[in-house]
Formats: sequence, structure tokens, C-alpha cells
Amino acid sequence: MERQPLVRWSGARRSPGRQLPTWTLLGTVCAAGIGGTFQYGYNVSLISAPTQHIHKFLNDTWQSRYQTKLSSSTLTLLWSTIASIFSLGGFFGAHLGGIMAGWLGRKGTLLVNNLLALFAAALMGASFPTGLFELLIVGRFLIGMNTGIGLCVQPLYIGEAAPRHLRGAMVMGSSIFLTGGILTGQVMGLRELLGGEEHWPFLLSSCGLPAIIQLLSLPCFPESPRFTLLDRGDEAKGIKALKRFHGPLHYQKELEDIQRENFALGGEKAKKPWELFADRSIRWQLIAVICLTMGQQLSGINAIYFYSSYVFAETGIPPEKIPYVTLGTGMCECLTALICGSLVESLGRRALILGGYCLMMLWCIILTISLTFQVYAWAPYLSMACIFAFILSFGLGPGGVTNILTTELFMQSSRPAAYTIAGSVSWLSFFAVGMLFPFIVKGLKQYCFIVFLLECSAVATFVFCVIPETSNKTFLEIKREFHKLNFRRAKELDEESQEREQLCLEV
Repeated sequence: MERQPLVRWSGARRSPGRQLPTWTLLGTVCAAGIGGTFQYGYNVSLISAPTQHIHKFLNDTWQSRYQTKLSSSTLTLLWSTIASIFSLGGFFGAHLGGIMAGWLGRKGTLLVNNLLALFAAALMGASFPTGLFELLIVGRFLIGMNTGIGLCVQPLYIGEAAPRHLRGAMVMGSSIFLTGGILTGQVMGLRELLGGEEHWPFLLSSCGLPAIIQLLSLPCFPESPRFTLLDRGDEAKGIKALKRFHGPLHYQKELEDIQRENFALGGEKAKKPWELFADRSIRWQLIAVICLTMGQQLSGINAIYFYSSYVFAETGIPPEKIPYVTLGTGMCECLTALICGSLVESLGRRALILGGYCLMMLWCIILTISLTFQVYAWAPYLSMACIFAFILSFGLGPGGVTNILTTELFMQSSRPAAYTIAGSVSWLSFFAVGMLFPFIVKGLKQYCFIVFLLECSAVATFVFCVIPETSNKTFLEIKREFHKLNFRRAKELDEESQEREQLCLEV
């Protein structure tokens, strides 16, 4: 039985749809971000600062426990486990995020997710006084799960709450808070703050503070109106949320879009991730999200951070000053996230992501040349300039736009599952880079950027050939853009589906 429209469609027209976001929408972006993608950036960047102190803790604990010195290979294994289990937790979190978003709602999932962060903070903080490094491993796994859920659900929540003409800019809030988390982690990791030997347990357990802030702030804002109307069928609460997010004078247009989507779904329930692979109508949307997510992780951004300390040292910067110079990379990412947020609606998603990858290809070429001729006085400075330029280009395109496209390429019934798949691919790629990158660098040295040049070229070509512009389009309009790809070998589209979607667009 087909799902009926929730309310009667109104023929009334609103004023031009370029109104500014409401304070409720801006507040929701901030409240969701501080306990969402901020946690990912924060916990990725802060772990590098206390490396030596954690090594000493592992050695001392092992000596006290077993009255023998910890071998070099065992130390490497324990440290690698502490560092890499974060990505394993993120992988499990990405799988849980889509399921929880359908069960508890987008806002409810983010709130419950903070319990993982608080538990992880308590375990990591207790590891040093108890002498149990196992608590550190479990805590890193749990905070990885927390970030995996947050990376999946936060852009989903904001993308469904924002009006379509602001959808890209509001979802960019995820990237802004992520880069803000990276910068904050770098700052807190300075030895003058929490990066010293006596303070590193407080540094690792400080991830509980963003969780507390979100628990106090997010309950003040509504649940996703699309989830409330389409998945829960609660008309009164959904319309109330729309009015708060879009304003009482402008919510009607978004309500009509939701009604069209509701009519097109025809009672379709939320899909499981594996069901998306069998659905021909979203085949190329799924391929696009997988390719873009892998491209983002394999673009070479991790290689840039790996080489940054080496390049900074070659320019004559004293080793003790390099952490302060590295703050510039975090500031670069924050700056580009803000710039991308201001340009994503005017320039569009396609132009930004294409431009970002093309610029990254250019910097890969120049950086390879400068690293090859590092013996010359000018080369280290050119390399340093390329590092900052690469980070700027990444943040302007792939770093910011990928999450937006994951939100926009799918309808309500497929979106949570799509985020689960995208999150899983992202974390697997992140893990693969961590495992393979040292061997790539060891084998190719500075020529490793040729590999990333080829990868960026492939992704840019894919975007040019497959990805349409999605700015200021409804989810139904974007779906129809992909019909030509999804059904190009078929003799005709499914008549019932085609007629229903055409009716929805014409009403």
C-alpha cells in the first residue's frame, strides 16, 4: 500500500529562496559538529604529541609487570595497536551509524554516541594511574567507534535539516568542525599545554569535553524534519521542526519537496546497505560515492603530512619549533573549509571538487621535482610552499565536497545505508593507507607523489564524466540526473517509476 501525502500540498509561493539560515539551523550545525566530526579531527591529531611519553609508559609498565625489558618489536607492536585500533573502531562505528540513525533518529544517535566518548575518555585517563595499557587500547577503539558514528550521522542530520539552497554550505559545517578539531588537537598537544610527560593522560581523556558540550546543547534543537515526517510519520512534530529550521515564512517550499519525495517513495522502507548494491536505480550513485570516498583518502594528503616535518627541518627550522610550524597546516585546513563553505553554493560542487583535484595534481608534480632537487637552497622552500598549497587545494575540493555529495545523491530510504557504505570505505581506505604508505615511501621515496598524481587524475576524470552539478536541486531532480547512466542499456525505464517521478516534479 502506497504511503499517502502527509499534508495537502499548497500552491502558495514563497519569496526567493536565498534567505539566510535561521539561528536554530546555525546552532544545530554547531551543536552537532562539536561532538561529531570535531571528535574525529581532534583524536586523529592529538595522538602524535604524546608518542614518546606513551612509549615510556609502555616500557615502565612492562618492566613493572614482568620484571623484564620490553623488546623493540613488542613496543612497536603495542604502539601500532594503540594508533591503528582507532581506525578499526571507526569502521565498526560506520556500520553502527546507519543502523542507529534509523532506529534512534539522527539527533538521538548523536546524543547516545557521546556515551562512548565519555567511557573512552575515562578508560584512557585511568590507564596511567592503574598501570594498565590495555585500557588505552580499549579507549582508542571506543573513541574510534564514536568518530565513526559521528562522521556518518552528523552530515546526514544537517543535510536533511537544511533547505536545499543552503544544503551544501550547512553540510560543510562537518568539514569546518573536523579541521577545527585537527587544529585544536595540535594546539592542545603542545608541551606548554597537555603535551608534556605529566599531562598526556589528560590530553587523551580530553575527548570527553566535546561530548559533554554536545549533551548539554543538542537537546535544544529539533530532530531531522525529513526523518520525522518520512520515517516516523509524525506530521505535527515534523512541521514544527521545519518551521524552526527554515523559519515560519519559508518552510512551505521544503515541505512540498518532502511531500514529493514521500509520494515518489511510495511507502518504501529504509534499505539495508547490502540492498543498495542490488538496486539498479542507484547503481551509479553508489559507484560515485565509493570512488569519491576512496579518492579522498588515497589522494596523498597523508603523504603530505608525513613529509611536512622533513621539509620543515630541511628549511632550517629547529626540531623543537617544528610542532609550532605544523600548526600552520591545521590553520590552512580550517581556512579552506571556511572558504569552501562560502563558495560551495555559488560555484557549485562539481567545479570545486574538479578544481581541487586538478590543483592537487599540479602540486604533486612540483613537489616531486622540489624533493628530487632538495640539495639546492631554493628546493626546501618550494617544497614547503607546495605542502601548504596541496592542503589548501584538498580542503577546497575533496575534503569539503565529498560529504555533501554523499548526502545529495540518495533519497531518504537509501541515505543512511549509503553513509554506512561510504563510512566503511573511508575507514578501510584510511587503514590501508596506514599499512601500505610506509612501504610506498620506502620504495619510491619522493617519487611516491607520482602514485598520488595518477590517483588524483583518475578521480578527476571520473568526476568530469559522471558527477552532475547538484547545487540547489531537490533529491528527486538529482535522482533523475542519474537515470541516463543507471538505465542507459535498458530499452525503457520502468514505466510506473518514471510516471510517478515525472508527476512529482510537475506538481
